[in-house]
Amino acid sequence: MKMNDMVIVSVDDHISEPPDMFKKHLSGDDLASAPTFKVLDNGTSYWEYQGMKMPSVGLNAVVGRPLEEYGMEPTSLEQLRAGTYDVHARIGDMDVNGIAASLNFGSFPGFDGGRFHKAPDKAKALVHLRAYNDWHITEWCGAYPGRFIPCALLPTWDMQATVEELKRIKKLGCNTVSINENPTVQGLPSIHNAYWEPLWKAVTELDMTICLHIGAGNPAPHASMETPIEAWITTMPMSISTGAADWLNLAALHQYPTLRIALSEGGIGWIPYFLERADFSHSRHQFWTHSRFNFGDLKPSDVFKRHFMCCFIDDAFGLQNLRYLNEDLVSYECDYPHSDSLWPEVPERLHETVKHLTDVQIDKITHGNALRFFKHDMFKHHKREELTVGALRAKAKAAGVDVTPKSSGGASPLEAGEQPRVITSGDLMRMFSHHSKAA
Repeated sequence: MKMNDMVIVSVDDHISEPPDMFKKHLSGDDLASAPTFKVLDNGTSYWEYQGMKMPSVGLNAVVGRPLEEYGMEPTSLEQLRAGTYDVHARIGDMDVNGIAASLNFGSFPGFDGGRFHKAPDKAKALVHLRAYNDWHITEWCGAYPGRFIPCALLPTWDMQATVEELKRIKKLGCNTVSINENPTVQGLPSIHNAYWEPLWKAVTELDMTICLHIGAGNPAPHASMETPIEAWITTMPMSISTGAADWLNLAALHQYPTLRIALSEGGIGWIPYFLERADFSHSRHQFWTHSRFNFGDLKPSDVFKRHFMCCFIDDAFGLQNLRYLNEDLVSYECDYPHSDSLWPEVPERLHETVKHLTDVQIDKITHGNALRFFKHDMFKHHKREELTVGALRAKAKAAGVDVTPKSSGGASPLEAGEQPRVITSGDLMRMFSHHSKAA
């Protein structure tokens, strides 16, 4: 398959929410008490909600910056590429990158809606979470039908409200939700507790998909504050393996054999060994752990290949070893506008890593699996030939989408006057902590 003939769907991108996002969806006290976008005298922007302050940080939205200006410093909207917060500019950035459709996670609420979970006033948090979903589904995704896969948040601190929200967003056309892979960090029961039974039942009956995004419940560990930051960044995707192992042993997977779970931003190269290890562990330990009560005659790898969508940004090794995965449950993710994103050169890199596959396999991985798994029919709104890499890039060229890197200066995590050296985890943590307190 030629590069320009590919149709690419990204199942993991992000939004830096616009300041006025709640104005069309709330009024009166509900609007007055909603999350508020604020700007410091130095231009740094942040969101404030029920005593919490959430600054925008560089690595979350560095797309379009020169590589040497990447960093963790807080940012202002003026430093960001407009596509991070403006849906119309986003479409231009998708076109120039050959992305036909995109699933977007939020930023200030957390990938899992964690800010609403931490809010002291849960009655208000429920109102604002629902408004967030309304904005995301009807305003952001609804602005360009077919080009976005809606992904909503859930008030899992209240299971009755959660089930009601699932039914409500389903009617709005949303088939995907994002939750914390380890709800114990939110003060909730573990996924193995009966507390979650209504969620499993409702998600299955409504034929919806659950996303588990890295970093929400099981943050990527780093060895020490003196560890070079690249060591931490290297292991971040694989940190999802902790949650994957936990969910793989979820009894509900056997009670609900059609339950669908996406491991968002986790990569695929590590999974063959993960599955081999899970099967080996089960073969050696099931007799005393009684895990056979969960797995029955199935191996853990069988269960994984039935339920879990695996997604990758850049994973040539994983694609070379596709035979060890379920090729029907592998999808592409761009990660725009985060630092791992290959924007605007996704088609070039993706084509290089899939060209050894058949056209049928390429279609599965680039878009077919995603559309099926997330119940999204973009071809209801657009013809296939309108969504190829070549067609979208031609559209972006006609619209004059500029991909020239934009310098915003950045900010060094080193002390003033300090000689250049390897940046450590501690450097970035101190930088983020300092600016968080300032906000």
